[in-house]
Amino acid sequence: MSVELLDNPRFHGFRVRRQIDGKTYQEYFSLKENGKRLRGAKRAAVKDVAEKRDAELAALQQKSKDKADREIQLDENGQVKGILCRLKKEKSGTMTPVFQVGIMSRVTGKIVNTTVSLNKHGIPAAWEKAVDFYCHHKNISKRTKIYKDLVARCPKKAQVNKFLKAA
Repeated sequence: MSVELLDNPRFHGFRVRRQIDGKTYQEYFSLKENGKRLRGAKRAAVKDVAEKRDAELAALQQKSKDKADREIQLDENGQVKGILCRLKKEKSGTMTPVFQVGIMSRVTGKIVNTTVSLNKHGIPAAWEKAVDFYCHHKNISKRTKIYKDLVARCPKKAQVNKFLKAA
């Protein structure tokens, strides 16, 4: 919930703030009337209005997140956002090419990370393992078009080499 009580010399009341599609929605609900602070039932009524507005914005925010999860989002380099091709430094000091997955999990509600070695699995199998992890945590079924599109976006060896050289 993002209803916050503000009490400072400039404003006394509730602020509702949410970020939806990169845009910040922020609204203020004053707890003053005729220069005096509201108490009791009037204060509870203002809080109720602020919480209802927050619930509306939360529904819009959830709808936006669901829509974003059903689309493939690419970064400026053409990589799928959340699945990156990187060089990982091992404990021995050697640099290993990996697909690194780092996303906000819809399953656990936390940020989750994993890496899949290209040397161990090969590019296609490593990509599929990374996509499986990504889809599991984004609640995307293997039967959906988005899953098939993600698997089909498996980078070729030349693309992987390009990403690794840029890193």
